[in-house]
Amino acid sequence: MGYTITVQELKARMDKGDKIFLLDVREPHEYAIAKIEGSSLIPLGQLPSSLKQLDRGSEIVAYCHKGMRSADAVGFLLQQGFPNVKNLIGGIESWSIEIDHGVPRY
Repeated sequence: MGYTITVQELKARMDKGDKIFLLDVREPHEYAIAKIEGSSLIPLGQLPSSLKQLDRGSEIVAYCHKGMRSADAVGFLLQQGFPNVKNLIGGIESWSIEIDHGVPRY
């Protein structure tokens, strides 16, 4: 099973109504600028102390600005025993360019 998802795949799954937990691992000031609707903010540095907020049974898609921090988050969550986590390739930058031009780029 791959641990990545493209913005197109994510959008299609969201449109279909799939239950996906969107985990934004950026910082609060970044989240204030731009976010994917319905996402939850847990900055990468706070992830180890915030595991109780996550459901191990959920499909979790992590994203950040361009995909580097969220890749770290996915690796960490896999090590913690979360079986169904994916990294959004290209992060919110790709989401803004390819899916929703209303999401500001920074």
